[in-house]
Amino acid sequence: MAGKPYNFKFFLFMQKVLFTRTWNKIYIQRKASSSPHASQPDFNKYPFLGKGQGTLLNKTLMFHMEGALLKSSSVFPYFLLVAFEAGGPLRAFTLLLLYPIVCLVGKEWGLKIMVFVCFVGLKEASFSVGRTVLPKFLLEDVGNEGFDMVMKCGGTKIAVTDMPRVMVDCFLKDYLRIEYVVGRELKVVCGHFLGLMEDIKTSSGSMELEKVPREGKRDSPVIGISCFNNSLHHQLFSCCEVVYMVSEADKKNWQTLPREKYPRPLIFHDGRLALRPTPIATLFIFMWIPFGIFLLLVRAIVFFLLPYKLSILFLHFTGLRGTLIIPDDGRVSNELKQLSKEGGLLYVCNHRTLLDPVYLSMGLVQVRPPSLSLAAVTYSLSRVTELFAPIRTVRLTRNREKDSKMIEKQLQQGDIVICPEGTTCREPYLLRFSPLFAEKTDRIVPVAIDFHVSMFYGTTAGGYKSLDPVFLLMNPTSHCSATILEKLPKSYTCKGGKSKFEVANHVQALIGKALNFECTSLTRKDKYMILAGNEGIV
Repeated sequence: MAGKPYNFKFFLFMQKVLFTRTWNKIYIQRKASSSPHASQPDFNKYPFLGKGQGTLLNKTLMFHMEGALLKSSSVFPYFLLVAFEAGGPLRAFTLLLLYPIVCLVGKEWGLKIMVFVCFVGLKEASFSVGRTVLPKFLLEDVGNEGFDMVMKCGGTKIAVTDMPRVMVDCFLKDYLRIEYVVGRELKVVCGHFLGLMEDIKTSSGSMELEKVPREGKRDSPVIGISCFNNSLHHQLFSCCEVVYMVSEADKKNWQTLPREKYPRPLIFHDGRLALRPTPIATLFIFMWIPFGIFLLLVRAIVFFLLPYKLSILFLHFTGLRGTLIIPDDGRVSNELKQLSKEGGLLYVCNHRTLLDPVYLSMGLVQVRPPSLSLAAVTYSLSRVTELFAPIRTVRLTRNREKDSKMIEKQLQQGDIVICPEGTTCREPYLLRFSPLFAEKTDRIVPVAIDFHVSMFYGTTAGGYKSLDPVFLLMNPTSHCSATILEKLPKSYTCKGGKSKFEVANHVQALIGKALNFECTSLTRKDKYMILAGNEGIV
């Protein structure tokens, strides 16, 4: 008899072990009871989420964004992006210092600390990080399996998030086509964020649930997808008939959502950080910044003081690497050497960074003498960047007649390089090419340029353009690939009977094919209206 209590304890222990091993196969089902107070869920065994996708067809779906859609359950990188891009490096460094405390105080208080540090004092009207910066990083964190489960639902989709709604509303509604977003609002006084969130029960974001039945869309039982550590929105999911639970073990096996499956393509985004700012990555960024500033100065000084070929070798040694690709077994190279002697060659390239013409001039040293004149036709380059440019720059005026005469004059003096997109694009897309270049010469050489950075983007739409070269040269490493294509045949130029629009579209298609980029009809104006709310006039 004395052994029975111990046997009973052993039985409870084994039951607990077996239960934890099968927790990813558990779903919460609303208890079938006629009592109006019977609202507590009951645990029952059920096949895993992926095997029950057919149950989501034509039903309203409520899912927890961080637990059921994103691969990573940590929201720290997204708050760090808000702190860095909207508040500055000092605010981001403060958030990094508080990260150990955020981990210790629990989920709710940790969230409140991050919200306060990131948002206190920011202007509500000028806050655009949730629209211009965060969608890129959120899309890269979406799990392919979680995305398939959410998109399997043919009815109304309701996203529930722990983060403030202003951070994820654009990402969910514009890029994932989610109809309703439930999240807490931020308190605002005199147009500035206080850094405090509304209570879950009183937040206007939770009122989104009430709109669904009024519009007659919730005509079927609600299916929920959540995670086991989601304690902030338990009451919201209590209205679901079934709630599928996703565990961290399942999410470890998820694959990243491929770009081809994005409901809306990500073409434009802003911000300076090029890598996901996890706590370790953020610590490395702040440790690198002093060395980056020193390296920036060294790179700039050496490039101006040393001879051209020596400076190229030094820059390669410090991490600024480039690759020049000339196809067809030297035939293009020999043709360029002959054409360069005659002068007046027009290099047409896509626009990735402000250093595109510089890298092209460095690469052309292999096929043409460096003493030959090469000018870069620019549009939105800042005066500071023009002052320190290592090659001659000529600014466009947006006046078609004046710009045409200026390009024609420059071609008489030597070779020029022009980026007819008019602005940079970070993603694998080409913007519409302006046909201005096509009218002035039939000596057109397309150049396909791709550029990759390791830490900072050297372009911005809503920030300070004078800092573009600073951030670009502060990167530990960067790589530029320039592919010089064959000179356009005369039959494909305006002098061969083609219109200027046909020539521009043909050159865009050639560069897009060489880079495997998608051609679009978007323009500089479209980019700046999306990212900065203006037409991009500098």
